[in-house]
Amino acid sequence: MRIVTAMSGGVDSSVAAALLNEQGHEVIGLSMQLYDQREGGADFGSCCSIDDLEDARRVASLLRIPHYIVNFQKQFDAQVISPFVREYTMARTPIPCVQCNGGLKFTNLVERAKGFDASYVSTGHYARVSLGPDGLYKLRRGLDRDKDQSYFLFTLTQSQLASANFPLGELRKSEVRAYAVARGLPVAAKPDSHEICFVPNDNYADFIERRTSDNIQPGPIANTDGKVIGQHAGIHRYTVGQRKGLGISNPEPLYVVALDANSRTVTVGPRTAIERKSLQASAINWTSGSPPGDLTRVTAQIRHHQSEATATLHLRDASTASLEFDVAQTAISPGQAAVFYDGDVVLGGGWID
Repeated sequence: MRIVTAMSGGVDSSVAAALLNEQGHEVIGLSMQLYDQREGGADFGSCCSIDDLEDARRVASLLRIPHYIVNFQKQFDAQVISPFVREYTMARTPIPCVQCNGGLKFTNLVERAKGFDASYVSTGHYARVSLGPDGLYKLRRGLDRDKDQSYFLFTLTQSQLASANFPLGELRKSEVRAYAVARGLPVAAKPDSHEICFVPNDNYADFIERRTSDNIQPGPIANTDGKVIGQHAGIHRYTVGQRKGLGISNPEPLYVVALDANSRTVTVGPRTAIERKSLQASAINWTSGSPPGDLTRVTAQIRHHQSEATATLHLRDASTASLEFDVAQTAISPGQAAVFYDGDVVLGGGWID
């Protein structure tokens, strides 16, 4: 079977390609160029750097598979960078990995796969896909719950899931590392990236300021009673739940409770003020193929590295819903994703309003 494999130059995508190659599939490696390499990457972090592309080429050469670099620079800027900057200036906290994985990688790679007459698109995500008796595809959590990446893939459609292949879904990270060592892959010891991959030194505020002047203005910091207790240099520097870097002296710790883009106000308060039992989500994608019934019991995540929480899902229409949690959740942030699960199956997810 011919399979196009996205190769980032990291250990996960390299092992995915190696596993498929070992299984006898005809693997074609594709790496994404996401910015102009001639600029030296001074404005970008570690994402698909020249070194990463070279690592991917070395792995492909070792596996004796064809390897191509595809230029997704315009798509990456339009679908990932620009929304990231815009969301922060609108007092929301974006998740660029979701737009990159669903909107960029799968949408574009599926199209490229058709050009190669390939049956599937493979990536190094820790997730699984299965076909149910109803003929619908189910996106499931990866076996390694510590590395599970299904949260980032909730925007995938049924047609994309039909073309998706995740070789690492049944493996633990330790097994992936051990396999890379056993196969002699040159990236076996390469560390994982834990930052926003395109932001240098994880300094997202400076990154945003270099790319836009929209709404980059000072404003007031107020307490929950509305009293102004300080000033800030730009609302893009804050997110709901933030405690550090507020620049305010107070007897008890203060947290960002709310952000108002129109008045440029940052509201702060005690920890209890960032605890909520409900949220509204919009632009929902039903990964499972169709919405469940109203008042469905689910588990949900409002951040990637957060334990799932039990909740009741109330449908408002096909693309909007509210979640009522059994236990109050901390720092529910507009712009983040709420992803709904039935066991290990992703039902769908949407954007927190």
